[in-house]
Amino acid sequence: MLTAFARAFKTPDLRKKLLFTLGIIVVYRLGTHIPIPGVDYKNVQECVDQASGNQGLFGLVNMFSGGALLQITVFALGIMPYITASIILQLLTVVIPRLEALKKEGQAGTAKITQYTRYLTVALAILQGTGLVATARSGALFSGCTVAGQIVPDQAIFTTVVMVICMTAGTCVVMWLGELITDRGIGNGMSILMFISIAATFPSALWAIKKQGDLAGGWIEFGTVILVGLVMVGLVVFVEQAQRRIPVQYAKRMIGRRSYGGTSTYIPLKVNQAGVIPVIFASSLLYIPALIVQFSGSTAGWATWIQKNLADTAATPHIILYFFLIVFFAFFYVAISFNPEEVADNMKKYGGFIPGIRAGRPTAEYLSYVLNRITWPGSLYLGLIALVPTMALAGFGANQNFPFGGTSILIIVGVGLETVKQIESQLQQRNYEGFLR
Repeated sequence: MLTAFARAFKTPDLRKKLLFTLGIIVVYRLGTHIPIPGVDYKNVQECVDQASGNQGLFGLVNMFSGGALLQITVFALGIMPYITASIILQLLTVVIPRLEALKKEGQAGTAKITQYTRYLTVALAILQGTGLVATARSGALFSGCTVAGQIVPDQAIFTTVVMVICMTAGTCVVMWLGELITDRGIGNGMSILMFISIAATFPSALWAIKKQGDLAGGWIEFGTVILVGLVMVGLVVFVEQAQRRIPVQYAKRMIGRRSYGGTSTYIPLKVNQAGVIPVIFASSLLYIPALIVQFSGSTAGWATWIQKNLADTAATPHIILYFFLIVFFAFFYVAISFNPEEVADNMKKYGGFIPGIRAGRPTAEYLSYVLNRITWPGSLYLGLIALVPTMALAGFGANQNFPFGGTSILIIVGVGLETVKQIESQLQQRNYEGFLR
């Protein structure tokens, strides 16, 4: 990986792209520290210090925003509205025929879907910004903080509207910065901003573990966490790169005097075909009951049961339900994102077949069978990785946003691998000599 970056800096045009990307990252990180109008920054900092890393229900969104959510800054919502909009459009593509037709139109259809994603991002940013401002005004953003109700001193409607507009505009700027990296930088802009947001929280999380440790001034716990992190990175890289290659043979076809086809290739089916989406879905779904209890303020029996069994991440019912939700959403997302019938029809159309399997319906059934078999270990792997923060709570006394676990490590490793692949492919294009020199 370091060799690829070193070679890229030696190539003039790639060096410009890397420096441009670094410049955009600096701008993005600056925006995560600029508070929006109407917020008492002193009280916010006091509440953040009192929280001591226990970020409650807003931990996942705060991680995706690089810590900007609890600071209530211009980029407080971060890239989360765009991620949510992208997932919603991807799910609706399977349900709405118009979106499915646009997806099949190629680049023009993809551009149209991207435009719809931008519109939905703005709508979600307004909705989430309004919810965040209402939560901050009520004092529920920092439960247990003595000055939580004084974070937004001015309760006027105009101030609330200005705060929501600032956060929505910040989300639009983040979306624009990501597209700039995609067009003029090294590519994969939104994923890189997500990578930076999560990586920015690592130093503080690691240092908090060191400060809470008791052995040798906390250095034993710190070193153990680093070692566990390296092992987990190796495990995630191994599984993320693992794939089942289905061989495909294309028959020869004579068109005029020329022969076409007769080549051999394969269909790569990844073990973790769903990526990090099941973890995000499961986390979001489990947050809904706790959010309802928090905003209702009820002390009834059902509210107490939810607080004790679902809101507490270390509770046994929460762990079991979280694990099974991840497994379920892994199969659900793979079922809607990979269509064996469509792949089998395309293979049949171009004269392709799997050796030993008849073309058409038998091929679709075989692909579905293989996909279900490899999704089981992929979903179980996702569930175990997502439970690492819970084990960290018991072993190290860390907060629920343990740096080397769950969503964070999956995204960082996945984006890192994809970025290195893009840089290597661009280097290969610039250094290709061809057959004739």
